This record gives sequence, structure tokens and C-alpha cells, in this order.
Amino acid sequence: MELCIIGQFHAQPGHERAVEAAICKVIPRSRSEATCLAINAYRSNRDPSLFFIYSRWRDAAAFEVHATLPHTVEFIATVEPHLTHRVEVARTTPIA
Repeated sequence: MELCIIGQFHAQPGHERAVEAAICKVIPRSRSEATCLAINAYRSNRDPSLFFIYSRWRDAAAFEVHATLPHTVEFIATVEPHLTHRVEVARTTPIA
């Protein structure tokens, strides 16, 4: 069953560019994975320190593999020091 992931990233004040750069670096690499159905990044219009990544994966196993790949591990290690909290991820399935 398809798995949709919504990741939320809240940058510390003054760290917005670092978070955006890390996200922009990882998106093309993740998009090239065979089991990635789609992945896009967004920045809040009302809070410029708030970022989101929305991705769709073939299934939960595909996302688990993604989470262990070097570019994903590097992304988490790079972005977390710039955040106000640990990376928050919601695992969802389509309903409509």
C-alpha cells in the first residue's frame, strides 16, 4: 500500500537558508529513487522558518530503505542542528 510522508522542519532564527539548502540538496537525490513516486518541498507563506517535505513511496518498506540511504542520513545529520526540534514526520495513507 502506498505510503505518504509529510515532514515538518522548523528552522532556528537565522538558520532558514541552511535548512532550505539542505532540503534542496536532498530532494533530487530522493526523487531519483525507483520507489519514490513523488517528492516536493514547501516553505510556509506565513512563517518563513517553517518547511515541509511531502513524499509518496511505493510502500512502507520502500520508505524504510530510503531512510537508510546515505543521502537521507546525510540530510538528517545536516539539517537537525538548524532546527528548533527533531525532525517531525507523519506517515499517512491516501483515503480519497
